Amino acid sequence: MEKVTEILTKLENADNTTKNELENKLVNCGSSIVPQLVDQLQVVKGIKRGVVAMTLIRIGDASIKYLEKAAHDNKDFEWVAEYLIREIKGSIAA
Repeated sequence: MEKVTEILTKLENADNTTKNELENKLVNCGSSIVPQLVDQLQVVKGIKRGVVAMTLIRIGDASIKYLEKAAHDNKDFEWVAEYLIREIKGSIAA
């Protein structure tokens, strides 16, 4: 299985189709990669950040405790984590 960082590196020059394929690949890795994704979300920018955020939302509930911990540990990240948690809870309720 490819490492999260390897997949994210491929996003740098990806077209929309490739971006979607890479996001699906990350989602299919499941909850085991959530800690890595939360760590990456705090440092990546641009398209990578968007894909990581969407992946965490799509993985769902398993992302919440890691986002809460990251928000607690990194106050600059708190609003991002809170937004994603609201999105996850909203998509579960829908």
